[in-house]
Amino acid sequence: MTPTTSRADPSPTRPRPRLPAWTATLTWKAAVFITVMCCALAALLGALVHVSVANQTVGQARDRALGRLDEATAAYEAGARLGPLAGIDPPGLPDSLRSLAAGGERGTMVSSRAKAPTMWAAGPINGNRVLAVEIDYSQGARTIDGLDRAIVGSSVLAIGATLLVGAFAVTRVTRRLHATARVARRISGGDLDARVGDPRTRNPARHQDEVAAVAGALDSMATSLQRKLLSEQRFTADVAHELRTPLTGLHAAAELLPPGRPTELVRDRVAALRTLTEDLLEISRLDARSERVDLDDNWLGPLTERVVRGSGTETEVVVVRDVCVLTDRRRLERVLGNLVANAHRHGSPPVVLTVDGPVITVRDHGEGYPDYLVEGGPQRFRTEGGTKGHGLGLTIALGQAKVLGASLRFSNAEDGGALATLTLPYDDHQP
Repeated sequence: MTPTTSRADPSPTRPRPRLPAWTATLTWKAAVFITVMCCALAALLGALVHVSVANQTVGQARDRALGRLDEATAAYEAGARLGPLAGIDPPGLPDSLRSLAAGGERGTMVSSRAKAPTMWAAGPINGNRVLAVEIDYSQGARTIDGLDRAIVGSSVLAIGATLLVGAFAVTRVTRRLHATARVARRISGGDLDARVGDPRTRNPARHQDEVAAVAGALDSMATSLQRKLLSEQRFTADVAHELRTPLTGLHAAAELLPPGRPTELVRDRVAALRTLTEDLLEISRLDARSERVDLDDNWLGPLTERVVRGSGTETEVVVVRDVCVLTDRRRLERVLGNLVANAHRHGSPPVVLTVDGPVITVRDHGEGYPDYLVEGGPQRFRTEGGTKGHGLGLTIALGQAKVLGASLRFSNAEDGGALATLTLPYDDHQP
């Protein structure tokens, strides 16, 4: 048999390690930036000071050594006795300096002799012989070492102080930014009374920084938005109130018409207008947040069956787990009735209402909710793609759910169909 070889599958690409979430904050980025800039500046200044002082110290020591070398050369030429730190071809002289002096040139060099820094100066004499002198360079080396330690210590202190001051300044800015972001989230959640109230924006003559400008713009936007919404709410309420009187007259007049198909059409349209008017009034009350709940204990199983019977639709009720919740029965029936009616009007059968503890779902098997409704919730009278809109039913259901303190979420089932999930507040200790 011919042997076969197999290649192992390459290991899956490992995801790149991600930094912790706190590293994305402005405070952390500012701290890193300040630290890097301080370290770079301290290193640059320290190097400049070190080079300057080292050159000065070495230059002074070199001048002293060359002066001693001149004195030793004069004494050698005069036949006088050389000093204790001068000699011809001394044993500790560095080889490179010895070679330089033997070549006919004078030079200096720092080296260690007996573990002590020494400055050598050497020059040529007769033949290949070298005259050299040495001086103690310990003081100069200690000066440079002390300077280096002082530079490092002062740099650390300066970096630490700069970090503290910078962190304090950045934290004040980020705290104001966080406060502005919290107010923006509150406004996005529907609290139009929320304001940043930055004290820097109260005096127009005072110079404002960028954070104050953003806070002021957000407050102005919230005020303008609140005014427009209040104007729309008042308009909706006024229109609904003004329509009730003529609609009542139309309804009474329609009842006096002789039987027939035209009369049925008129009565049907008048009834639709009355329903729309009542819905508008209910929405105006929900927008004004003037609704008050009447709480009582209610078992969800019988309540949902009563809602389905009242809707006159073929809706299947499935009770997985029945519980008793403290809620407003009338408002809960309103929410469920609107969900069931919407499922039959815009979906396809079968429509199933399921009770599983405090969670109630209403599902149809139609095309499902449109994307805009799933992502942003119901919008009044909106239509998309030329299809029939969802009217006010889901908007009222969502508003009444908020009054009850419940959560109403709209989604689409994986195998098709619209799915509305109502989660009621529930205490396990309730009966």
